Amino acid sequence: MRRLITLSIVTASVIWAQKPESKQVEVFGQRIHYLEAGSGPNVILLHGLGADANNWVMNTAALAQSFHVFVPDQIGFGESDKPPINYRVGTLVDFLDGFYKKVGITKATVVGNSLGGWTAMAFTLAHPDKVERMVLVDSAGYSFEKLGTPKPNIETMDGLNPSTVAGSKTVLALILANKALATNQAAEQLFATHLRNRDGYTIERFIESVHRGEDVVDGKLGAIKVPTLIIWGREDALTPLAEGKLLAAEIAGSELVILDNCGHIPQFECAAPFNGTLLKFLNGTAGQPTASKQ
Repeated sequence: MRRLITLSIVTASVIWAQKPESKQVEVFGQRIHYLEAGSGPNVILLHGLGADANNWVMNTAALAQSFHVFVPDQIGFGESDKPPINYRVGTLVDFLDGFYKKVGITKATVVGNSLGGWTAMAFTLAHPDKVERMVLVDSAGYSFEKLGTPKPNIETMDGLNPSTVAGSKTVLALILANKALATNQAAEQLFATHLRNRDGYTIERFIESVHRGEDVVDGKLGAIKVPTLIIWGREDALTPLAEGKLLAAEIAGSELVILDNCGHIPQFECAAPFNGTLLKFLNGTAGQPTASKQ
């Protein structure tokens, strides 16, 4: 992969059935880069912290066969502008709403991984009329108090904003179930991408926002009424499965599908079962039989 964690060992195997078109639009005076492919009902894919649109490189082509897919670099990440502001989830919600308006979307299915899932929930709460369905993939969003876990100090959380190759390798080992993929080469590529994207300031501000407990979804999820699918990697060490089960318990009518041998980014590490699960949900049919449903 060229971005996300840039695991080049699989790059050559990715062949687009329909290569997405690279575009940009201006929201609040800031350039937002995005990929667009396919036609049909709208689907928006939201990446997580420190990632970009290429977070979904293993999924976009499969979705584009039946859906109109939009994959933005959220403000502060990837090829989008990076204004020096105090980033928080509320920032991403406002920019997503602006993105809707600028590209002419009135309603869409919103799919988000990690920080992107948190954004999807916050956006659905703020703009329920603009969301057809919601898909949460190893999503963040709860406060540490809600999860019953001690709040880590800023220094510990700064590990998600690596400043060395060794730190990048630690991040890979944290987010991947298959530790064999966390090679020195992959770590070097992740570090190079992090530097090229110049997203360190953005990540630092988000870490501080999370530490302050801003925009958490505690006590709010009962207001979500749209059909919701929750996909979780069973071996996720960053946002453990217990969080996915809590989301499923609090979002009425939601379905939780657990993918075995997957970590924090199942859309990449377990792309085939992930795509099958997502497409079946989007098409209104049952979950993927190779996944565990709880």
